[in-house]
Order: sequence, then structure tokens, then C-alpha cells
Amino acid sequence: IDPDTPLLWALRDASNLTGTKYGCGTGQCGACTVDIDGHAARSCRVPIGSIEGTYVTTIEGLSRERNHPVQLAFIAEAVPQCGFCIPGMVMAAAALLARNSDPSEELIRAQITNLCRCGVYLRVVEAIQRAGRAMRGEEVIPAGPRPGIDPADSARLVPALVPPPAQ
Repeated sequence: IDPDTPLLWALRDASNLTGTKYGCGTGQCGACTVDIDGHAARSCRVPIGSIEGTYVTTIEGLSRERNHPVQLAFIAEAVPQCGFCIPGMVMAAAALLARNSDPSEELIRAQITNLCRCGVYLRVVEAIQRAGRAMRGEEVIPAGPRPGIDPADSARLVPALVPPPAQ
């Protein structure tokens, strides 16, 4: 890969890690946020050659079981709507909470500058504070549903789509 290639494209195209989203390409929206050595970074603005020897964590690597406190809090607080901005917000929040598990609302608003067209900002603040409480051992956040739906469960959820039994 050319060393000037943005990290975003190295992740998405070369590594097939598509959880990191392309939003604006200018570092303004935050959809492409990843963790580089413990700090949130807009991957569309980071040349791959500038991070040799660093540790990059994407949304796929945050928690193999999808049970990181930020992920659980985002689910519990019903943050995701369309979901496009969520991976970047989760990564920015996880980096913030790794440095400070008890951030004020003001600090959260100053640090999490990701854009969301659905306008879930109030729930994001609440979810980050809840995740911080979980990280400090003050709260247990129940696990969310496993990703994906078994086709058999899907058929039971929508009876009108289930074909009648064969006669």
C-alpha cells in the first residue's frame, strides 16, 4: 500500500474491516474514527505510512463478543437509529473512557465531536456516562441481543411471510 493511502481505505479495502465508515473524507464528521494507541483518530486523515509501529483498533476489534461497556450502553440507551455514525462514536467514546471513566457532560460534548444526522446527541452523552459507571463497577449493563437474526426466528416474527404448511 502506498504510504500516503489514508488509513480508512487501508482498513476498508485492504483489510475488509468495513465497520469504519467513510463519511466526509475531510475528518469533520467522525464516521471513520478509530483508536490509534489509545487516542481517537479520524482515519480518513491519517496516512498509513505515518502510523507504522502503532496499534490500531477498529470497531471490529473493540470487543470480539460485542460486550464492551460502550457498546452495551449504546444499546441500553437506544442510541443507534440509522447506525451509520455509531461505530465512530463508539470508538471515540471508548478512547475517552479509557483515559477518564468519569467524564463530565461538558468533557463528553467537547471530546465527542462526531456528527449524527439522526440527532442522538443527548442519548450519546447518557450512554457514555452509563458506560463509565459500568467501567467503574457502579452499574451492570445487561447484554444486548446477539447480532443477526436466525432465519427461523425471522419467520416467526413475521407470520404473514410464513408459507402455509403443505397439505
